[in-house]
Amino acid sequence: MTDEVHYLTVEGLREHEERLNYLRNVRRQEVAERLRLALEEGGELVENAEYEDAKNEQAFIEGEIMRLEMILSNAQIIEQDAKNDKIGLGSIVTVQEVGTDSTEVYHLVGAAEANPRAGKISFKSPLGRALMDKKVGERITVEAPDGPIEFIVKAIE
Repeated sequence: MTDEVHYLTVEGLREHEERLNYLRNVRRQEVAERLRLALEEGGELVENAEYEDAKNEQAFIEGEIMRLEMILSNAQIIEQDAKNDKIGLGSIVTVQEVGTDSTEVYHLVGAAEANPRAGKISFKSPLGRALMDKKVGERITVEAPDGPIEFIVKAIE
């Protein structure tokens, strides 16, 4: 395991703790019951698909529990900057792609909390790195698979 710091918002910390609690106290017992029932069915364990599936699920859950424990043991809460004049970890940023009228809003978070579909991007992602330390009105360029994309920072929260 690594001692890498995992940056989390207060909300992200709560979500990770809730997921860990759910896996430990609910999913573990559900899978243990599946294993018990599969063993009661009898037959050769090698040919018991339900048993094999439950064992695989158990391994996944235990791995996820270990991953979450590691993240939480090395978690550092993101402190919000009251001034919000520069983009930093925890900032909520509104950007506009140059040449378009539409804006997009992103929340810069740590990698453990990143969820691009929810607008949460890692500060280590190409867009996140380009946004760090920028101010309202500044232009940034992000290298995308289809070529560079330019954005203008419209707002920082």
